[in-house]
Formats: sequence, structure tokens, C-alpha cells
Amino acid sequence: MSEFGPHGMPGWVALLIAYLSGSIPTAYLAGRLLKGVDLRTVGSGNLGATNVYRNLGAVPAVIVLLIDAAKGYLPVLLLPHRVAGVWAFERQEYTLWAIAFGVAAIFGHLKPIFLLWKGGGKGVATAAGVFGALVPAALGVALIAFIVVAAGSGYVSLASIVAALTLAIATPMFAAGNVPLIVTAAVVGVAVVAMHGKNIQRLRAGTEPKTFGKKKEVV
Repeated sequence: MSEFGPHGMPGWVALLIAYLSGSIPTAYLAGRLLKGVDLRTVGSGNLGATNVYRNLGAVPAVIVLLIDAAKGYLPVLLLPHRVAGVWAFERQEYTLWAIAFGVAAIFGHLKPIFLLWKGGGKGVATAAGVFGALVPAALGVALIAFIVVAAGSGYVSLASIVAALTLAIATPMFAAGNVPLIVTAAVVGVAVVAMHGKNIQRLRAGTEPKTFGKKKEVV
């Protein structure tokens, strides 16, 4: 009998589900429903929690943040069982499928099909959800770094960069020997830094507005 089991779904179907989950344009929907605006055309134009906070307020931003994280967490948590029929996380096959579904969800957030691939977020919250399912201890360390930097500097962009790099460093500590997971954390960390290229330029020039403080950040 195939390793996929009699009731497993094809891998490509599960990957599509993960991508579609990531593609749900939470911030866009919040803007349309609460204020009748397309958040791609206001503020920073980024479909993420920071732009929601700036234009819609704190409560919608928290809701969007949690849903965006769930878009990454749930596919990684649920889909590998349906494909491989594997219930032990230690199985290499489970890990590879889980990583694949996480990457698909992140890509969906960056390039959402429901918006015809026009606009998206930077993937920070969705990536956090992915690693919350894959290696929660490393994510916990990264979240502490995020909170410390955000509270100390007021810059969410800087906090996101530091958290992504911290995650890449912490993952080998909690997933020793899991090369695919370690490599994925490193790639995601580099990708998050790259997505914040303009923010880095403004930080270096001293022109990056703060999210928390007198001015709000453009991200």
C-alpha cells in the first residue's frame, strides 16, 4: 500500500490548499469592510498588520495579525496528516511536507491569487505562524526579540528584521540535526530582511518613522 494511505489526498492538492490559505487577503478585506478603502492605495500600501494599525486602528490590526499567523499555522499543523498519514512529528516525511505547506502559505501571503497577485504583505505574521507549528520554542525566542526591539526602538520594521534573524539563529538550537528545517529558517530570515530593504535604507538614513511614538512607521 502507498505511504499516503487509503484516505490521503494528493500532495499537490494539499499544497494548493496551503497556498490558498496564505492567499486570503486579510488586511485587504479589513480595509474594505471597515472603511471601504483598498489598503494597497493608502499608507504604505502594504497588506500587513502595521498598515492596518495605521489606517484602521489597533483592534483590527491585532485581528489581522492573528488571522495572518493562522494562515501559516493551520496548514502546517493539519495538512501533513492528510497527505502522508504520518502522526509522529519526528518522521522526516512529515517534516518535509510540513515545510512545503508552510512555504506555500507564505508565498500565498506574498502573492495572493485572490488579488490577482497584485499586492500582499511581507510575510512576517504568516511565517511566524508557520514556525509556531514547526519549532515553537525558536519562535518564542524570536518573539521575545521582537517585543524587546519594538518596545525599545518603536520600529516594527527593525523588530521584524531582528526577530527573523533571531529565528534563523535559534532554530538550530531547538531542531538540531533537522537540516531542512534549519535551512528553511535561514532562507525565510534572509527573505524577511530583503522584503524590508526600503525600511533598512530609511533606518540607516534616520528617516524611518516610528510605529509607536509621535510618528507611525511606513512599512
